[in-house]
Amino acid sequence: MIHTEALDSGLGDADDDDFDQAVETYDSQLPENRYQDREISWLAFNRRVLELAEDPSVPALERANFLAIFASNLDEFFMVRVAGLKRRIVTGLAVPTNVGRAPLDVLTDISGEAHALQVRHADAWNSLVRPALADAGIDIVSWGDLTDEERTLLYDYFQGQVFPVLMPLAVDPAHPFPYISGLSLNLAIRIRNARTGRQEFARLKVPPMLPRFVQVRADGHSVRYLPLEDLIAHNLKDLFPGMEILDHHAFRLTRNEDVVIEEDETENLIQALEAELLRRRFGPPIRLEVGDDMDDVTLDLLISELDITQQEVYRLPGPLDLRGLFDLARIDRPDLHFPPHVPTTAVAFQPSEQNGRADLFAAIRKGDVLVHHPYESFTTSVQAFLEQAAKDPHVLAIKQTLYRTSGDSPIVKALIDAAEAGKQVLALVEVKARFDEAANIVWARKLEKAGVHVVYGLVGLKTHCKLLHVIRQEDGALRSYSHIGTGNYNPKTSRLYEDFGLFTTDELVGRDLTRLFNELSGYAIEKKFKRLLVAPLHLRKGLLRLIDAERRNAQDGKPASVRIKVNSMVDEQIIDALYRASQAGVKVDVWVRGICSLKLGLDGVTDNITVRSILGRYLEHSRIFAFHNDGDPQVYIGSADMMHRNLDRRVEALVRVTGAAHVTELIDLFDLAMSDTTSSWRLSQDNEWVRHHLDGRGRPLVDLQDKTMAAVQRRRRVRAVR
Repeated sequence: MIHTEALDSGLGDADDDDFDQAVETYDSQLPENRYQDREISWLAFNRRVLELAEDPSVPALERANFLAIFASNLDEFFMVRVAGLKRRIVTGLAVPTNVGRAPLDVLTDISGEAHALQVRHADAWNSLVRPALADAGIDIVSWGDLTDEERTLLYDYFQGQVFPVLMPLAVDPAHPFPYISGLSLNLAIRIRNARTGRQEFARLKVPPMLPRFVQVRADGHSVRYLPLEDLIAHNLKDLFPGMEILDHHAFRLTRNEDVVIEEDETENLIQALEAELLRRRFGPPIRLEVGDDMDDVTLDLLISELDITQQEVYRLPGPLDLRGLFDLARIDRPDLHFPPHVPTTAVAFQPSEQNGRADLFAAIRKGDVLVHHPYESFTTSVQAFLEQAAKDPHVLAIKQTLYRTSGDSPIVKALIDAAEAGKQVLALVEVKARFDEAANIVWARKLEKAGVHVVYGLVGLKTHCKLLHVIRQEDGALRSYSHIGTGNYNPKTSRLYEDFGLFTTDELVGRDLTRLFNELSGYAIEKKFKRLLVAPLHLRKGLLRLIDAERRNAQDGKPASVRIKVNSMVDEQIIDALYRASQAGVKVDVWVRGICSLKLGLDGVTDNITVRSILGRYLEHSRIFAFHNDGDPQVYIGSADMMHRNLDRRVEALVRVTGAAHVTELIDLFDLAMSDTTSSWRLSQDNEWVRHHLDGRGRPLVDLQDKTMAAVQRRRRVRAVR
């Protein structure tokens, strides 16, 4: 039996050396070609998102939303992953990828797969989702579909709301080719000067602050929309008086928007990050999307001026930039959305009286509380706990990590309220959270002005763990109230992201968090902890030992299992440990949302490994690690994915869940996810993701998220009856 304390004090340096040497011996016995390419695996994940948009059983506006999610995901993939590969090639640091291939070869593979996916994405809109919306009374039309009356009405809208904010930019000897901002939608326009007969080129940016789809008319449940770029394109004569409009085509550019900061050489991280964010706007181009009707003259001009290759050009049927479908997906048509799920307050946090207010401190003192978002409300648990702590005169100190939070965050407000009430408040703000850097800088400065002690973590490491620590004076002594979560302290995303959070007054956890916060605001993470596994030094090794213990139990003829739920499974050491466990007869279940570099179909190696992926109305975001441990299950939750960046370059934390009911809840969730009667994608033996959502008679399989919500609601009703 492995106790948590063994992870702390029972592992000396000699033990670590022996363990590392044993691992190297094991690895030499595994096949060489045992990983899947992480970039291609990510594209396979986005294909699964696309399959939801293509599914006619999904409500029409939800299908539009999945198309928008696909587009947004792919943008980020190009801005970060593809950009990173290109940067390594250009700088000469083209080290092989995780499968030993040259980055240039991987870029070629990505190009082929991404081209096919984007064409399929466009076809899903034009051939499947757009007609389905039209059948439901939401018609996305083109200029040619409009009546004369509708064109007149739209021209008035164009003149009053659109024309004043348009900025056409000519390209001629006196006007160099303009800068094209990343992800902007543009019109490339060829015009002829009626006086001189000379052809000119102009670029017009479609204003991003205006509605992407302009309402033409509405009649009850029937409504018609026109894409904004279509409205602009057919009124260009107003922008170029005296000119003949020869042609116009939509195009869109993607730039490298990853942020790289040399912290060791930077005295002021905030100032350096602000400068880097400004530079990011001018990152090199990495993808050019154009309408499939663009003529060669215009395309050649864009390729030349933007210094982009033919391989980086994506010809697509319009409309471009289907992120605009996020706006359509918000249309208030309940019949075209998923049936509503109303989060409930966790049973432990429900007030004893019908109109009363729960005392969350008292509830946590009675025993650990595990909350499951969004099935259980973030507002009445995490947010309410922090707000109560901010007002409670017995609370002396609040410490919290903030990785991503919403723009009007009640979490930030509660921290400010606590500081203004005279409490000691520490906020560790991760200003390097990708694409949230600017917002985090704003909140960090606001917190500082309110008197909150704001720190930015350790040099060279992102602080990704989700921790909240409250110190309260009770009966002359200090008591720790701790929250360790799998998701960000963000009330908005908590309604869409599936996550767990553990509230506890356990003294071991309290001491662990006290030490960890001291180290985060100090200099280094070096200590081992009692009930936490913390990266970058100890988390991977702790998991490897737990996996290896299952392997040894299997060799001894004992029941053994490893179950891991993560967003991404990439780390080779963890994957190899799972391979070795499987070889020994350990039942290994991997539940992964996104990237999976683990490969099946390796005879004698992966015979006992099952891999599933579940996508749905909520983004599966929690991380769970469960080990059979000879009948005494050890289960952890936390913030860490199985990726190099999480295990080596981030501060991550997993906490052991000890309550018997909570352990059962987490294991039952795994049972449901891995069941053949549950809708999921299954990784096949030839490493293709195959969707299984219908039974042999064509009936829908169990939806994990619907069933989980129903189970939570029943839990509430049982308590109400009592």
